[in-house]
Amino acid sequence: MTAFPFESVLIANRGEIAARLARTVKALGLRALLVAHRVDEGSPALALADDVRWIEGPTPVAAFLDIPQIIAAARDMGAGAIHPGYGFLSENAGFARAVAAAGMIFVGPEPDTIELMGDKVRARAFVERHGFPVAPSAIEDDDPATFVERARALGAPILIKPSAGGGGKGMRIVRDMAVLEQEIARGRSEGERYFGDGRLFVERYIERPRHIEVQVLGDAHGNVVHLFERECSLQRRFQKIVEEAPSPALTPQERERICETAAGIARAAGYRNAGTVEFIYGQGEFYFLEMNTRLQVEHPVTEAITGIDLVEQQLRIAAGQPLAFDQTAVTRSGHAIELRICAEDSARDFAPTTGPVLRLAAPAGARFDGGVSEGGRISAAFDPMIGKLIVHGEDRAEAIARADRALAGLVLLGLKTNIGYLRRLMGDPAVIAGDIHTGLIGERTELAAEPVADEATLARLVAIAARHVPELVREAAEIPAMHAAIGGWRN
Repeated sequence: MTAFPFESVLIANRGEIAARLARTVKALGLRALLVAHRVDEGSPALALADDVRWIEGPTPVAAFLDIPQIIAAARDMGAGAIHPGYGFLSENAGFARAVAAAGMIFVGPEPDTIELMGDKVRARAFVERHGFPVAPSAIEDDDPATFVERARALGAPILIKPSAGGGGKGMRIVRDMAVLEQEIARGRSEGERYFGDGRLFVERYIERPRHIEVQVLGDAHGNVVHLFERECSLQRRFQKIVEEAPSPALTPQERERICETAAGIARAAGYRNAGTVEFIYGQGEFYFLEMNTRLQVEHPVTEAITGIDLVEQQLRIAAGQPLAFDQTAVTRSGHAIELRICAEDSARDFAPTTGPVLRLAAPAGARFDGGVSEGGRISAAFDPMIGKLIVHGEDRAEAIARADRALAGLVLLGLKTNIGYLRRLMGDPAVIAGDIHTGLIGERTELAAEPVADEATLARLVAIAARHVPELVREAAEIPAMHAAIGGWRN
């Protein structure tokens, strides 16, 4: 007899998160259903799924954004619930409503909560109204005619953000107020291009800021807990590539304040399911940044230090079950680090790469959440993240040492990746000391250059490549056309 009002869960996603969700779904005695695009044939998620329906679209991404097609597939397979993972439709209130209208359970917060937190301006106003800290700012919607004047009055530096933005797109730092109007125009153009919404707001920019976020869980019975914080300050283009828990920056008093603030925001919103409250931190102060109403890419580091399976909690909350623990029962142990393994070339400003996965072997002693199997290939169709390495140690020093060993032991041949770059980054003195901020990667440009291999290493690489010359030549021939099609870098 299952403790759930549903027997099967449709996973409306792909890659590593689809495989990760399927493992927990099946461990709970439920059936894992999957929608997939043919570009992902042979992926780990397909091997784990109990049933699969192929979806189509003008592009592979468009297929995963096609709400009617996904709902129809879920009905056809008899799904009782739909888990959106992250990205795609995970923060789409219309999708959440469509799932409910079709008689299924959406594994996530209520649609009204998604809408509230999905609009940065509304979310900021909500948080401020409830007495939580926000950075000094100017919001275009308040009075469009005086927006530039109010932005200028904040004083440099300021950060321009699209109201409907996310993932770092459209964000611009302005240190010279002489170019403020030009940067506002560019930010508005990028907001319209990426999100179909050119509304902006600006806020005081904290120099050398740290990005700290807090994991929260809320159930339908009014219970809310936090699962401590994650440090996500190692970013390129405002996008995370290394995350760790706990943050090396916080004192015990600061940790308690920021975690309780996040839990307070979730309570004020009547939040249900898993969510993440993000903050900017600097000089001992922190300000609300945004709330992500979904599972985060970096959730495994929280699982590593707390021992709590976040996907299991999501499913239990969606089933109407109360949290089985209160705040006093949530404890943390040791230090965890996640490294995002991406198909990209650090020496070319982290441009995405494509190619076959000729050999893939995960290292011992680390968790590897992968989205592709050996024999598969990385295309330009999706985000360049291949998978994630997660390590855990008794303290931060041990976790860093294990991260280096795990990166050294990860075998991934056939295309350019950021594995070598991540090793150099984790060996940087500032990273080892925990003296990090969101602009550190931009400052450490010397880390991007690949070191020259010695003759013995080159000989081994040539021997490996020689066995795959026809395939590599074919892949290389596709690269110029691929980059022309996607306009360079994308995520």
